[in-house]
Amino acid sequence: MDLKTIKGIGEKKEKILNKLNIFSCEDLIEYYPYSYIDTTKFKKIKEITQEACYSFRLKIVSLLENKKKKNIRVIKFLAMDEQMNYCNIVYFNNIFILKTIKVGFIYEMYGNVKLLNGVVEIQNPTLQGKTKLIGGIIPLYHLACGITNLDIIKATKELLKNNDLLAEKLPEYIINKENLISYKDAIKNIHFPNDRNIFLDAKKRLSFEEFFFFLISMKILKRSEKEAISFKILDETFKFIDSLEFKLTNSQKKVLDEIFKDMKSSKQMNRLLQGDVGCGKTIVAFISIFNAIKNGYQVAFMAPTEILARQHFEYAKKIFEKFDINISLLVGGLKEKEKNKVQQEIKDKKVDLVIGTHALFQEKVIYKNLGLIITDEQHRFGVKQRLLLSKKSKSPDILVMSATPIPRTIGLVMFCDLDISTIDELPNGRQKISTYFVSEKYEKRYINFIKENIYQGRQAYIVCPLVDESDVLELNNVKNLYERLKFEFFKDIDISFIHGKMNPLEKENIMNDFKSGKIKVLISTTVIEVGINVVNANIMLIYNAERFGLSQLHQLRGRVGRGKEKSYCILVSNKTTDIVKKRMDIMTSSCDGFYISQKDFLLRGYGDILGYRQSGEVKFKLIDIQKDYKLLENVKKYVDELLKEDPNLEKEKNKLLKETVFKILKKLNNEIIMN
Repeated sequence: MDLKTIKGIGEKKEKILNKLNIFSCEDLIEYYPYSYIDTTKFKKIKEITQEACYSFRLKIVSLLENKKKKNIRVIKFLAMDEQMNYCNIVYFNNIFILKTIKVGFIYEMYGNVKLLNGVVEIQNPTLQGKTKLIGGIIPLYHLACGITNLDIIKATKELLKNNDLLAEKLPEYIINKENLISYKDAIKNIHFPNDRNIFLDAKKRLSFEEFFFFLISMKILKRSEKEAISFKILDETFKFIDSLEFKLTNSQKKVLDEIFKDMKSSKQMNRLLQGDVGCGKTIVAFISIFNAIKNGYQVAFMAPTEILARQHFEYAKKIFEKFDINISLLVGGLKEKEKNKVQQEIKDKKVDLVIGTHALFQEKVIYKNLGLIITDEQHRFGVKQRLLLSKKSKSPDILVMSATPIPRTIGLVMFCDLDISTIDELPNGRQKISTYFVSEKYEKRYINFIKENIYQGRQAYIVCPLVDESDVLELNNVKNLYERLKFEFFKDIDISFIHGKMNPLEKENIMNDFKSGKIKVLISTTVIEVGINVVNANIMLIYNAERFGLSQLHQLRGRVGRGKEKSYCILVSNKTTDIVKKRMDIMTSSCDGFYISQKDFLLRGYGDILGYRQSGEVKFKLIDIQKDYKLLENVKKYVDELLKEDPNLEKEKNKLLKETVFKILKKLNNEIIMN
C-alpha cells in the first residue's frame, strides 16, 4: 500500500519517511518504537518530591506572566489540582499557547517538573490533544527532520484500522505450540501497549517472527546459488603441495578436501575458512589459488590493509616463483601510471593472480575470466564491497577467511547458514603466549622487561587505540606515546611508530625496517592487527586494553609467538570495573581463539552480521542477539522442519508466508552476498 493513502501523509512527508527506510504502509506498521513514555499515573501537586516528568490534570487559575526576558518569551500560568494545591506552568517562546490555554478550564498534560524554592513548576508541558495520548503509554519513534513523533503516531493508528495489513503470517501450529499472541494483537501492543505484560508478549511474538522470516529468507537465498565453474583438481596442484617446505597438518588437509569438493562442484562455492591465529589458513588459500590458476582462471585476493596486501604479495611471489604464475599488486598507494598498467594487464589476462585492497573492485578493474575470489579477514569488509568484487565475474567461487569466528562471523554462521571449514590444529613450532593484565602504574617494570628482551636480540610491538590526541578520551595516542617512551625509556634503542593515516610507502619502509631488525620497538595502532609476520618479535604490549574487543585483542596477541622464543602479551588498563576484569580474565586464562570469540559474542553481540550497519541500511528491529540467541535456536528448529516439509513454500497453507519471504528477498537480493 502506498504511504500517500494515509491521512496526513502527503508527498513531502512521504519523502521524509523514505529517509527512514519506510517506503510502504507495511514498512510503517513495522516501524517499531525505540522507547515509551508512561503517562498513565496522574500526579497530585503535593506528591511531587523530586524533579522528573509527570502527568497532571490541572485547572488554569490565572495568567501570571507574559513578557520577554533576554530575548526569551516567558508565559506563565497559575494552576491548581482538585485538592486545591497550586503550581506554575511555564512556556518558553510559545506565543501560540495563549490561544490554546484558557483560564478556568481543566487540562490534562505531561511535562518536566522543576522544584524552584519549594514551588512546583511544569515547563513546556504537552497538552492532551485529539489523539488522547496523555493518560496512556506513548510510543517514541526515531525521526527525521520534517516529521514529528505525533505524525507517526497518527499514521500508525490509521493503519491499525486496516485488517488487511494485520493478516496472520506465521503457521498456526507454531503460534499454538509456542503460545504466541496473534500478529494483529502483537502489532497493536508493540505500538500502544496498555501494560508491561502485553508489551512483552508482543515483543516475544514479533522477535520470533523476525528471526523466523530472516532465517527462511537466508536459507532460500543460500539454496538459490547460481551455476558456477567446475574446476578440475589437478595433479600439478598436488605436486605444488609436495614442493612446500613444510608438511600440511591433518586439519589443513581436511579443509582442503572440503574446498576441493566445492571447486569441483558446478554450484558456486561460498565457504568460510576459519581458524585460530597462526593455524595456516593462508597456505590453504594459496593452494586453492594455484589450482584455479592452473585451470586457466584469474584469482583476486583481497586484504583489508595495504600492509597485509603487500605481505601476501611477497609471500605469493616466493611460493609461486617456480610455477609460471603472473602476480600483480593493486592497492590505493600505487601511482596512477602503475595502477593503469596493472588494470590493463588484468583486462588482457596477463595477470593470473591480483592481490590488493578495495582497489580490486573499482569500476576501472575489468577481469578477463575471474574464477576465484578470496577475502582475508572477511569481517573487515562490508557486504557491498565483497558484492562489487563478486560481480566482476558471472559466478566466481568465493572463499573468505577469518582468524577466529569473531562476533560478526558467528552472526553470519548463525543466520546465513554458511559452509564452514575449520582448521583446529596449530602447526608445529607455534608458541603458547603468556598473557598478563596490569595497571599503567607498573609501566617502568614492564618497559624494563621489554628492554631486557631487546638486549637479548628480540623485538616488541606496543599498541594503543588512537592516532591523535583526544580532548574527550584520556587514551594513549601513537605520536605522544612514541615521544614519551623514547624520551623516558628508549633513548638508546631504535623505536618507531606506524598508523593507518601514513602514506603507503612510509608504512612499507617502517615495516621493512622492523622485519629486518633495524627497528626494535614498533608503536602502532591496530594497523598491525592482522597478518603481520615478524618471527623475531616476542612481546605485544597493549595500552588501554579495555578499548578493544576480546577477538581483536586475540588477533593482536597473535602477532607474536611466531618464532622459537618464549612470547608474551601484556594488557594495560587503569579501568578496574567488573566487566573489564571479567574480559581481561578471559584473555589471561585462554589462548583459544574459538573460546574467546564465543565469550566476545556474549559480551558484545554479533556485530553487523550482513554489513547492514556499515552501509547504513536495515538492522534488526527488535532482536537483541545477546539476550535472544536462545530464541534463535528455537526458531531455527521450526524453519528447518518447515523447509523439509515444503522446500519451495508451494503449499496453499504457506501462500502468505511465501509472499512475505519473497518481499524480504526482493529487498535483500541486491545487497547480500553469502560470505
